[in-house]
Amino acid sequence: VAGRPLVNLRLVQAHLTASAVFFGVSLVGGLAYAFQFNNLYPFAGIEWLSPGRVRMVHTNIAAYGFIANAFIAGMLFAVPRLTRRPILSDGLGRLIFAAWQLILVLTIVGQLAGYGQAIEWGETPVFVDPLVLVGLVLLVVNLSVPIFRTGETGLYVSLWYFLAAFAWTGLVYFMGNYLPQFWVPGTAGAAITGLFIHDLVGLFVTPIGWGLMYFFVPLLLRKPIWSHALSLIGFWGLAFFYPMQGVHHFLLSPIPMYAQYGAVVATIAVEVVVFTVIVNFFGTLHGRSDAIRGNLAVRWFFTGIVFYAITCFQCAFQVTLTFQKIIHFTDWVVGHAHMVMFGVFGFWIMGVFIELWPRVCVRPWAQPQLLTLHYWLTAGGLALMVIDLTAAGLVQGFSW
Repeated sequence: VAGRPLVNLRLVQAHLTASAVFFGVSLVGGLAYAFQFNNLYPFAGIEWLSPGRVRMVHTNIAAYGFIANAFIAGMLFAVPRLTRRPILSDGLGRLIFAAWQLILVLTIVGQLAGYGQAIEWGETPVFVDPLVLVGLVLLVVNLSVPIFRTGETGLYVSLWYFLAAFAWTGLVYFMGNYLPQFWVPGTAGAAITGLFIHDLVGLFVTPIGWGLMYFFVPLLLRKPIWSHALSLIGFWGLAFFYPMQGVHHFLLSPIPMYAQYGAVVATIAVEVVVFTVIVNFFGTLHGRSDAIRGNLAVRWFFTGIVFYAITCFQCAFQVTLTFQKIIHFTDWVVGHAHMVMFGVFGFWIMGVFIELWPRVCVRPWAQPQLLTLHYWLTAGGLALMVIDLTAAGLVQGFSW
């Protein structure tokens, strides 16, 4: 479009800034919640800062504040580069940015005031949910129009993942926040809640995360993806198996066993498919392993991919009923959840920050050595946390 830059760097910068701010909010909430396990909760006796409400803020702001804002920034940069067309409207982009931050503030205030929904990962207050759905529709329109208008003869796999996430996310959010709350009570509602929990990860976070990796990794390594065929196998495997996994959050429950067995089989199947994606990225790295040492963004990306491999390996075993007899309701699950949400997607986002922030600020990082320190502290801290919670979970499980 004449007179418009291909990428609106101001919008990218705005979403990255918001992501960093809400990441801080989420960390403070998580730290405060963690203190209660040592009987050191800093807000004891204050109802609106009670641990249950602070935990809602921690998880929801991590998902919708930190991860969603960073993913929007990444797509605002990647989609125009892949389609050679700018987003539909910069004005609409600014409106979406302002509306999304308002939604996050209303979510925090509503949850602390006691209006959170009793739905895991769907605790956003009922009065916020319609705003989220409208915001998602506007975001999809703004980012999908350049994809549909592109003159490219074939869509690169990143755009496949983005379009799939656009189609799935609104449906997943509506299903999880409305059906158990208003129309499907009891055990059936729990099954839908499990579906929502896992589809939020698998049909929103995962496709956008992998789509960004398929964009940034070849770009920074300066070589094409190792196998386009493997990338499509990973895409269709995700699309086919992921929606059937949700009930594995409620194994050994009153939900019919055929649904539980189906979730177990689907989970193991998708982990096998996911390894094709991991092999694809390490095949791309072959011959350029020096980039792990020389490019900090690539180091973040591949550390996240290693954590992804570990979590998938865990999933294939921990989803079985034999494993569940030991780890059900233990700290093992908490360690696993943090490894996938922060150790994988959080690490990928850190890599995106490393790469994009100097571009949007049009100046290099002031203290690159602090970035390296940040990497080692974060990687070491997360590894220690996961090992600690995994060990604690095994002790709990065998003790019970």
